[in-house]
Amino acid sequence: MSSDARHGAASEKRRLLRGAAVTAAAAVVASGAGMAVSAYAATDSVRPAAAPRAVAPYLYNGWGNPPDPTEVMDATGVRWFTMAFVLDSGGCDPRWDGDRPLTGGVDQETVDAVRGAGGDIVPSFGGASGGKLEQSCADADALAGAYQKVVDAYGLKAIDIDIEGDAYNDGATRQKTIDALKQVKADNAGLITYVTFPSDQSGPDDRMIQGAADSGLEVDGWTIMPFDFGGGGRNMANLTEQAAEGLKNTVKGAYGYSDAQAYAHSGISSMNGITDDGETVTTDDATAITAYAQEHHLARLSFWSVNRDRPCPGAYPNDDTCSGVDQDPWQFSRIIAGFTG
Repeated sequence: MSSDARHGAASEKRRLLRGAAVTAAAAVVASGAGMAVSAYAATDSVRPAAAPRAVAPYLYNGWGNPPDPTEVMDATGVRWFTMAFVLDSGGCDPRWDGDRPLTGGVDQETVDAVRGAGGDIVPSFGGASGGKLEQSCADADALAGAYQKVVDAYGLKAIDIDIEGDAYNDGATRQKTIDALKQVKADNAGLITYVTFPSDQSGPDDRMIQGAADSGLEVDGWTIMPFDFGGGGRNMANLTEQAAEGLKNTVKGAYGYSDAQAYAHSGISSMNGITDDGETVTTDDATAITAYAQEHHLARLSFWSVNRDRPCPGAYPNDDTCSGVDQDPWQFSRIIAGFTG
């Protein structure tokens, strides 16, 4: 939220509403998901209420001692996972991490386990490192074809494009991605599309969003990653809300949406615990972020990652196996599972 918005009577009204939302979200966690978890532990038969598709924390099979997704589902109510990352294996050919096969390997085993337990997955293309399809595929048609291979391999309902670093900063790559997404959406009626990218403390720049709007592409959730932006020592919940307000305003300006429409096309993907930049996102921050998402009915709420969603047995190792903060196992997942969209 901008500093100007915090002044005057409007600010006071928003503060009261936000406080009510925090209380409501805490009540959801305590009386809903939290009680269900206690009941499950006590009876070994009751599962928490199912969270919607909009709640899909990242799960990564590449490192970080990946957890059993069904254990997380049973304990938290999460039913969807954003599985990372689909990259180029060479020649615009999509594979998990650019190496593992789309089907027949550990990643398909994960998908099958999640679906067998009543959930589903959203594959994420791109990420911070590795060979990006968005850069290596020759043109938008080829990139759309690579996306389509993954859609067809799993009969997908949703995809996530994580575009950052050199891929985001290159105008030709951004436009290629936009044009490919337009084609994939046209070829797959009802396919949910999320686009994820970094943000600074005031929100993202408008290059990707404005380019999409100018090209006639409407995605279901423009999602910022509000961390690793120099928030060390500051309240990360407040900074996340501030960045999300900037995202909402950017989406609103590009598409001519109302505030409600812009929020409904905006999302947050945080990082649980200690970030790469030394910031700290606590479970209290996660509760406040969930309340903000609920208050504004955002399109998506996620975090990196389920692999980290457990306490460290010793010093924080920064290897994506634990969060580095005081928490119960799967507590961040349980908190965001209270978000109903």
